[in-house]
Amino acid sequence: MSLPLAIECKGLSKQYSHFNLQNVDLAFEQGSVMGLVGPNGAGKSTLLRMVMGLVTPDSGSIKVLGQSMPEALVAAKRQIGFIAEDMRLYESETIQFHMEFVKSIFDTWDEAYAQTLLRRFELNKDQKVKGMSHGQRIKSTLLLALARRPKLLVLDEPTTGLDPAIRKEVLDEMMNALADETHSILFSSHNTLDIEQISDYITFIYGGRVIESRNKEDFMDGWRRLRLTNMNSNPLPDLPNIKEVQQSGRLCSVTVNNYVDSILAEFTSAGLQVDAVERLTLEEIFLGNVNSAKAMANSTTGYSSEKNSSANNNSAINKEAAL
Repeated sequence: MSLPLAIECKGLSKQYSHFNLQNVDLAFEQGSVMGLVGPNGAGKSTLLRMVMGLVTPDSGSIKVLGQSMPEALVAAKRQIGFIAEDMRLYESETIQFHMEFVKSIFDTWDEAYAQTLLRRFELNKDQKVKGMSHGQRIKSTLLLALARRPKLLVLDEPTTGLDPAIRKEVLDEMMNALADETHSILFSSHNTLDIEQISDYITFIYGGRVIESRNKEDFMDGWRRLRLTNMNSNPLPDLPNIKEVQQSGRLCSVTVNNYVDSILAEFTSAGLQVDAVERLTLEEIFLGNVNSAKAMANSTTGYSSEKNSSANNNSAINKEAAL
């Protein structure tokens, strides 16, 4: 990476009675966007709160904007804007009150930008929080974070529950914040379209572990769905990157990761006809990752042996993703 790192996490672990975050590595350079994707309870919020110094890891190290956490927590936080889905503003106070409050704490407050955001978000500075819609509250917290001009935005599910128009406003302003190449964003979302739209890097988390983490182009390009015809019910080739198999009579659908064109020869050599090779959306990749991770977690002999047994028996691995 040519630019300094915005965030560098190495070997992060945290044990709870009901959940463990396990040996998480995460890094991306300044001026880029890292999107975290994973099901509920995967560990996304725990990881973000570790970055913010709100949760202390049992082991591992964290650097934010080159500063070690938690030793440089105070200095680092002055350069971070944090928004979480469950953040609350003072119900009986106005947006103006909150703006003045944040302005009194952070000398980086940009009043002109704050006024611009008020207009863009169509917010009334004199409106009290208790009278706001969910979308207005999200836009207000985003205004308070952005007007500080932080070098790093950490956003936990910022678009949850927003209608499409407001979600677009929020995403557009997140991208506007990256006009300076030294500014960065780390955010989580259940909306894979948001992740796919604005992320430079994607990290998939499941069961407290990082399953995949790479730049978006490689991530999206590495997955394929192969449409096959298996006229003679031949066994599938024994390949480690098969993530999903579905069959209907002689027709077969195989989803693979780390795709290369040479993989097609493996199937033709096994006596199968390749009818089509399809790219996957991030949502389809998300479902494929979830299901393969579930299969791995539930297997007593390891994911590879389960998959190989299934392939050799020419039976389908049940998945939620559609053909």
